[in-house]
Amino acid sequence: MTVIKNETTILKNFINGQWVESSGTETLEVTNPATREVLARVPISTKEDVDRAVRAAKNAFETWKNTPVPKRARIMFIFHHLLNEHHEELATLVVQENGKAYKEAYGEIQRGIECVEFAAGAPTLMMGESLSGIAEGIDSEMFRYPLGVVAGITPFNFPMMVPLWMFPLAIACGNTFILKPSEKTPILANKLAELFTKAGAPEGVLNVVHGAHDVVNALIDHEDVQAISFVGSQPVAKYVYERAAAQGKRVQALSGAKNHHIVMPDADVETAVQHVISSAFGSAGQRCMACSAVVVVGDNNQFVQLLKQKTDEIVIGNGMDPEVLLTPVIRQSHREKVLGYIQKGIEEGATLIRDGRKEIEEMPEGNFLGPTIFDHVTPDMTIAKEEIFAPVLSLLRAKDLDEALEYIRKSRYGNGATIYTKDAKAVRKFREEADAGMLGINVGVPATMAFFPFSGWKDSFYGDLHVNGKDGVNFYTRKKMITSRFDF
Repeated sequence: MTVIKNETTILKNFINGQWVESSGTETLEVTNPATREVLARVPISTKEDVDRAVRAAKNAFETWKNTPVPKRARIMFIFHHLLNEHHEELATLVVQENGKAYKEAYGEIQRGIECVEFAAGAPTLMMGESLSGIAEGIDSEMFRYPLGVVAGITPFNFPMMVPLWMFPLAIACGNTFILKPSEKTPILANKLAELFTKAGAPEGVLNVVHGAHDVVNALIDHEDVQAISFVGSQPVAKYVYERAAAQGKRVQALSGAKNHHIVMPDADVETAVQHVISSAFGSAGQRCMACSAVVVVGDNNQFVQLLKQKTDEIVIGNGMDPEVLLTPVIRQSHREKVLGYIQKGIEEGATLIRDGRKEIEEMPEGNFLGPTIFDHVTPDMTIAKEEIFAPVLSLLRAKDLDEALEYIRKSRYGNGATIYTKDAKAVRKFREEADAGMLGINVGVPATMAFFPFSGWKDSFYGDLHVNGKDGVNFYTRKKMITSRFDF
């Protein structure tokens, strides 16, 4: 991405309720992946910008932590209303800066709204516990309290949903928040800050600081930032976790994935194909719950043939076209990396049965790559082991369910896995033995609702408490235990 210096037409940071220019002099282009049109420029903010945001958040916390929980919840209800009111506008922004299809973007907005619905239940979520008579004349109580200033670092692939995984719940629990959105998709973050302020959030409760790795490091290292929530690639997730945890901060770092879908011999082939295609190629394969490896159990050539046939029928193009399923990858540089994986798959002996590279020449204006399918992939191949984050699908063969489950166990990642079958015995075995945190039964994308935790395992997650659900509440609060005696 081109670095632009001394430009004035750039996005601003949102600090202490005000839109302010970054103190940095460099910006990056924010482009539409389908057209490469420059939408805006995002500042590469500095440590000084982070310091300013943290000061604002720290000052706001002194009042916000004492704001009654029902009053915090009412702001979430108003924010929820505003998000619904702007649903179509927000979906269009996602299409423009992320590139995904409008239908996918519309669904992303809905998933984000559901997170705000969950956060609006703060009066219930923040409840403590008590027990009378833990000993003679002695009672015990537990109360929840916010941590203070917390920060969220979010990825390009879900510019709406992932920030709403974080700041509504954190703020509803009484914390103040600093959001560092992806520099590739920063526009929607500013819109969220605008709507949240309109909902009645006080100055300094939510702050947005744009930038790249310097901002990330400044947030991790700042002594007044109590917790870091991160979603992104595996190497960066591990780095964030290790650096922040070493300083005693709470960290939840959601990482990469290699999600396996097992197709059993008794599976409904048409249903399995439909779900695999949607999961593997929707959002251009750029989601951590995407199907990237299908394990075909037995000689199920009917599934493979129908998958190839239906994949050839996929409409590729700009996400605003309602007929389009497959949209561009985020940047040309990422596409070049993916092309390297495709070449590696060929060199290592996989059978390329659907070559998506031909669409590059047919659609030169954007960052397009057609759906790509490899058959007869073995677990030791690079394309079977590494996260590609693109519309590239690997087909592995297994003689039975035990072998298929062994493929999942050997993967370094453990975000999700799915099985397609009508056999209850196979379902139960899969449920008990699949080595991943989110499982699907005849479901293409087994992502959880906001009231359950997003439960990745192994190198798909670093930390102890996951985002969303009760884990999210526990992450953003600390407990006080009170033991009382009044029988004197």
